Amino acid sequence: MEYAEDPEFCSMIDRLRDEIENASGTVPDAFEQLAETTDPEELHHVLTAPGQPLWAREIAAYALGVTGDPRAFEALVLLLNHRDPERCVTAAHALTRLGDPRTARAAAALATNELRVAYALLPIRLLATLRAPESVPALITVLERRLPADDPHWRVGLACVEGLGALGDTRARPTLEAALPHPRFGAAAEASLGRLGTLH
Repeated sequence: MEYAEDPEFCSMIDRLRDEIENASGTVPDAFEQLAETTDPEELHHVLTAPGQPLWAREIAAYALGVTGDPRAFEALVLLLNHRDPERCVTAAHALTRLGDPRTARAAAALATNELRVAYALLPIRLLATLRAPESVPALITVLERRLPADDPHWRVGLACVEGLGALGDTRARPTLEAALPHPRFGAAAEASLGRLGTLH
């Protein structure tokens, strides 16, 4: 199976093994078996069967996602918005590999959900990577909300500034210009405007 040698997969397995050991002291045989499984139907069963631990669902979703199985989509989107950023990173990687046409719309919905803004960092970075039609409007929307200097979610705003620069779409110019005076965004906004050909 192509994902078995994937550094991101190996990193996930190491992280999950450590989590289990820290929580229970021992790693169940089922963990090692699942980590070596190449049967998509077995992986799908783990993903959908009731009572499965989070680690099992994460392994199954990742393995199915990176091999292009659309049945992983919903589980990966849930993991993309998880409170644990390492799970979000893993999910974003798998969603990029999955190539599902619904991914950008889902990522935009997560990124612009103000009730979940604390967990929007990886959806924003994923949108910049995908370069989808939804990417620029979503990043502009989120950045506009982060412009007040006392907004606590400045890392999310900074990711929007950087993402808009990477996307290079001139629709971002007014919002990036509005970000120039911001104490945390100014330098990045200047760099991103430069990538639009309008360095101030």
